[in-house]
Amino acid sequence: MASIMAVSADAGGDRTPLLHDSNLEYSGGEAEPDIPPPPMISTNPKQRLVSLDVFRGLTVALMILVDDAGGAFPSINHAPWFGLTLADFVMPFFLFGVGVSASLVFKKVENRLEATKRVMARSIKLFLLGMILQGGYFHGRGDLTYGIDLEKIRVMGVLQRIAIGYMLASTLEIWLVNNYAVNSTITFVKRYSYQTVAGILIGVIYMGLLYGLYVPDWNFDASSLRMTQRTLLGSNSQTVYCGIRGSLEPPCTAVGFIDRVIIGENHLYQRPVYRRTKECSVNSPDYGPPPPNSPAWCLAPFDPEGILSSLMAAITCLVGLHYGHILVHCKDQKQRIVIWFVSSLPLLMLGYLLSVTGVPLSKPLYTLSYMFVTAGASGVLLTVIYYIVDTRCIRKPTLLFQWMGMNALVVYALAACEIFPAAVQGVYWRSPENNLVDLSERLLQWVFHSDKWGTLIFVFVEILFWGFVAGFLHLKRVYIKF
Repeated sequence: MASIMAVSADAGGDRTPLLHDSNLEYSGGEAEPDIPPPPMISTNPKQRLVSLDVFRGLTVALMILVDDAGGAFPSINHAPWFGLTLADFVMPFFLFGVGVSASLVFKKVENRLEATKRVMARSIKLFLLGMILQGGYFHGRGDLTYGIDLEKIRVMGVLQRIAIGYMLASTLEIWLVNNYAVNSTITFVKRYSYQTVAGILIGVIYMGLLYGLYVPDWNFDASSLRMTQRTLLGSNSQTVYCGIRGSLEPPCTAVGFIDRVIIGENHLYQRPVYRRTKECSVNSPDYGPPPPNSPAWCLAPFDPEGILSSLMAAITCLVGLHYGHILVHCKDQKQRIVIWFVSSLPLLMLGYLLSVTGVPLSKPLYTLSYMFVTAGASGVLLTVIYYIVDTRCIRKPTLLFQWMGMNALVVYALAACEIFPAAVQGVYWRSPENNLVDLSERLLQWVFHSDKWGTLIFVFVEILFWGFVAGFLHLKRVYIKF
């Protein structure tokens, strides 16, 4: 499923971090193992796009930060339903980077059918890996058990959504590119016009289903909840009353309805983010006990990476394709920066206008306004990183992120999915709480006289640790290719 590629020192160090290679001159469906490290002067179009590695690494580091410190600082954790926080940028950053990479990898395709087969194979493997990592088999930090009933395995997740976006963006890049030589803005638009139409069509389908699909009343089984939660509900079977179209509130969205019908209630995320809303938590925006007379849907399952929302999320990959196309066809670095920045501003403005005119920002629903704002922010971030790293060649401050981006899949699986911390906790002194991970965090909390700030420092140390682990793998020319 995954392969480890060891590259000798004189062979260069190219690889496929997380999904794709960042080499600007790549012309096929697989990464080439003979691209040398980038030179100090960023004028050679054949050199590696270091900024994309940094972008990936920063995204993984941001995920670790918000996941592990979000409990201590709810303000950086995902918004309970509507709104936008630091954590809500992580998924769009991943998807945007996938789109940029796909445009570079499939810049030239000699055999479309073979390239498509490779895309499908990689998408399936990534989807299955996501089910293993996030389906519930690994219980994570604080729980030394593992395993899951297959009747309750979670189907969707972060890697699964990335797999869907990657498959769609790569397929469009392989098949829906007109044979126009790009020598002007008009020919550029014509060359990728079919992709633009495809993106608009996906958006129309999403909006049509989100606002037009009738959501009937529905029941959910509360028998799998904890005893205290079942006591609050009063019975195992609960009814959520909807009978409505176009609702964006948690209980009656078309997003949740489609997932319940196609995937099934048991295979959805069982601790949805809306449990931190004011209706469902006395500690909102943090998790907490439900307030008196809280609605039953507060304890119902909902998947933030569901089918319909993943359809809209794939458009973020298509936006990434556009930025990659500019890299391919525009060789002047200053022009790239200007075009990227100019492309980002309308996305941000349109997203803001939609958010204040009735289309709220919502990561669980991946609303149109959310897609535009986060895609625009992705473009701005990549532009800034590109200017610093590839144009000005200021790379030492971002070296850890670059290393993490080179082995993003490893860091994501071991750190963000808590495989490594859970394994370390398996060795303890007398009591499971006396393990290296928890003792380190408690020590920092004691040193800083604060649980919150001690946890934050612990997370920063964790990010540094994984940066150096990725750096060690880079030093040994070992890269995990999926």
